[in-house]
Amino acid sequence: MKPFPIPVRARYSCSKCPAYCCSYPEIEVTPRDIERLGKRFELSYREAEERFTKYDSKEKVRLLRHKKDTVFATVCTFLDLEKRRCTVYESRPGVCRAYPDSKHCGYYDFLRFERAHQADPEFIALT
Repeated sequence: MKPFPIPVRARYSCSKCPAYCCSYPEIEVTPRDIERLGKRFELSYREAEERFTKYDSKEKVRLLRHKKDTVFATVCTFLDLEKRRCTVYESRPGVCRAYPDSKHCGYYDFLRFERAHQADPEFIALT
């Protein structure tokens, strides 16, 4: 009999984040992710691949396309820029489903670093 895993307490709240993870320049997608997005938008695999992804020839992977943003330079094409939430949450790529894979996310690390260097425990950088 396997022991129950010890629950990991998250040290972040997505509701307080301006969608930092959606600003990562390389959001890799798999063929299954493209299929899922195609199904959501009633597109063929090829149509979804063309519309929502781009090919990184250096890394030989498909990445989600980005769009301009007022908070970060660019963000995932599926981010609602006003609500700062994913518009395809139920159909989001596997890498997004697995994020973060630790107790805290990249935004938590970013804020901790900035607050220490600014000597301001309330510092939040949004631009």
